Amino acid sequence: MPGPNVPFPPQEAELVDEIPVGEKWQYEPKWDGFRGVLENDGGELALWSRNGRPLLRYFPELRPLGDLLPPHSALDGEIVIERDGRLDFDAMQMRLHPAESRIRKLAAETPATYIAFDVLLWNGEPIHAKPLRERRPALLAKAKGFRISPASTDIAQARAWLDRLETLGLDGIIAKRVDVPYMPGSREAVRKVKKHKTADCVIVGYRVNGKRIAVLNLGLYRKDGTLDFAGHTSGIAGPLQQQLQTMLPPLRVAEETTTGRHPGMESRWSQGRELEWIPVTPKIVCEVRFDKVEEDRFRHGTRFMRFRPDKDPTECTWDQVRPRPRTGDPTLEDLLVRA
Repeated sequence: MPGPNVPFPPQEAELVDEIPVGEKWQYEPKWDGFRGVLENDGGELALWSRNGRPLLRYFPELRPLGDLLPPHSALDGEIVIERDGRLDFDAMQMRLHPAESRIRKLAAETPATYIAFDVLLWNGEPIHAKPLRERRPALLAKAKGFRISPASTDIAQARAWLDRLETLGLDGIIAKRVDVPYMPGSREAVRKVKKHKTADCVIVGYRVNGKRIAVLNLGLYRKDGTLDFAGHTSGIAGPLQQQLQTMLPPLRVAEETTTGRHPGMESRWSQGRELEWIPVTPKIVCEVRFDKVEEDRFRHGTRFMRFRPDKDPTECTWDQVRPRPRTGDPTLEDLLVRA
């Protein structure tokens, strides 16, 4: 665990629907990686996850950052991996592998970057006790050689980040109170806003828990007509539960209709907890709300919005969920600040 002078666990963020407005707020992009508190405790570098798990073993290429941190210093930030000009969360997850040789290979092929966004301790000085309006200048003045997240008090800039940075793989906007000290483990001083979107998907199956339909599995078509499993909805209740109990069982088929790793297969994470997976003929289209898409799936569970009987299943394509860059959009390199 971090040294006794480092505030821990990291301060958290409360998810809200709208960006907070006013003089007491500072805005930053929400980086999509692993949260990391980087600490030099008397010459020994450590990198801690939000729950106190040591991460440096999985990201050995970040070890040279220890030369930039004085003894008894600590930064709060995010570990990210960039690939082809955008953040790659799947590559991050691949690092959590037990084999050291595999980690070394991935560290060389897809090196990680540490992006600092707060300073907690510097040469033993408890900067975390100061309000953010003093911590941010201290971060820029002291963290020489680090890549630093941009920040702004301009609400127009915050809205522009929320609107356009999805093309780079970022995850939304963070708003932080500038008038309070760092608050370890608390959500009081930080808000996060994500850009939710909708998409039309074809239902390719469902999972049951007892007699209830617990999850709808969703499909999207490629340009060549291949149907991919794309993710799932959750929270099936009330009238929707009754409708689905009537609509889906007659469409049941013996084998899945989607490509790739279909839901219900065993994985190293499931450990027998998967519900029964029942594939169906892809005939029913529904609109869902989602927040982020990885290469081949919705990152999180989506929210069912409504059925779309006016849509043909083949109209449910990946094109509708892929963010498209526009002229003038920043690159990751443009975005980052160098102290």
